[in-house]
Amino acid sequence: MSERTRARHAPRPATAPAGPEGTAAEGIAAEGIAAAKTGGRAGAHGSVTGRTVGERGIGRRERSSGDRGRVLVARLDDAGDVLLAGPAVRAVAAAASEVVFLAGPHGTAAAGLLPGVDRVAEWHAPWIDHTPPPVTEAKVAELLGQVGGIDEAVLLTSFHQSALPLALLLRLAGVRRITAISNDYPGSLLDVRHVVDESVDVPEAERMLAVARAAGFELPEGDDGKLAVQRPLPDIDEFTGHCVGVGGVADKGAYVVVHPGTSAPARTWPADLHRQAVRELAEDGHQVVVTGTERDLTAYVASDVAVDLGGVTTFAELAAVIERAGVLVAGNTGPAHLAAAVGTPVVSLFAPVVPAARWAPYGVPSVLLGDQHAPCRGSRARVCPVPGHPCLSHVTSEQVVKAVRELTQ
Repeated sequence: MSERTRARHAPRPATAPAGPEGTAAEGIAAEGIAAAKTGGRAGAHGSVTGRTVGERGIGRRERSSGDRGRVLVARLDDAGDVLLAGPAVRAVAAAASEVVFLAGPHGTAAAGLLPGVDRVAEWHAPWIDHTPPPVTEAKVAELLGQVGGIDEAVLLTSFHQSALPLALLLRLAGVRRITAISNDYPGSLLDVRHVVDESVDVPEAERMLAVARAAGFELPEGDDGKLAVQRPLPDIDEFTGHCVGVGGVADKGAYVVVHPGTSAPARTWPADLHRQAVRELAEDGHQVVVTGTERDLTAYVASDVAVDLGGVTTFAELAAVIERAGVLVAGNTGPAHLAAAVGTPVVSLFAPVVPAARWAPYGVPSVLLGDQHAPCRGSRARVCPVPGHPCLSHVTSEQVVKAVRELTQ
């Protein structure tokens, strides 16, 4: 049975000093800000590598006076997690002279779309990725070579990740002020230790924004705190120009996007059901576009009734394709958060291996499908631990069509 998911606002957790007691210390963030303002700048500007992100549209911002200097924001896992860091990045950008985003190999394209990011640096963290590289001196040197000249850092992590390994390496690189969540004693690795109650499910975007706030960064006036991407997005008429909407062009709502792939099998609705849903959506009068990187999968799901864009779009082009859609149908995967960033409603085929309250599409209308009380709940499994994958396999194509109708009416 479907249920509406809405963004909710939880009380902000306390910020605690980086000491063993873990008690809240009033004014610690303000003291850190004062230190950052009087401590000067560290290192040479040319020491950070990575591509420059063009400032255009929503990504364009007035340069601040640079009181907070050059700030590193880190989120080292997947594209969706990086997109959810967007509000935190914009808060940092409002006070920093430059924002460098440190991303993993699966998140760099998403980082390049975030408003407020000036440069993107990529590093494959041995303690984050599901296929981790070995820890070597060369690997550490690679990171240190990319983060010289950083004045302070805001480290963003999921509830099951530790910020302390990266904090240690950044200390070696000379970063003077570091803020992160840590329920473990961080010693001298953190200057602002943000302590949260991990038994309370807070939307991931709000959780990360709270870390930026603990560091003393606030969203600028008028920023609604939703996900966003830089503008303008690429032209996609070559992909969707034949999908006729109002006025004879592929305007907003001209089609429904179905994205069948995910990064983990446990989060994937079966391909046969995707294919059936595409056919039924077409029979219901919708033009359908199928997206993804797995070309065999997208071709199978699209069959002979939908446009197959499998493997042909860049991440920015995918954002533009999804923006023009009336609805996105997807699992708990990066494109669901990309839809939230471009304001497109989502039919979310959500496996409860992680909490929907944290990772459901944020800030846009959505319908959540999937048994959120299935035995796999909270397991964080990448491969379904329950025979038959009941949390999602029991979702029918009829439910998906009904949910699309609900979001398009």
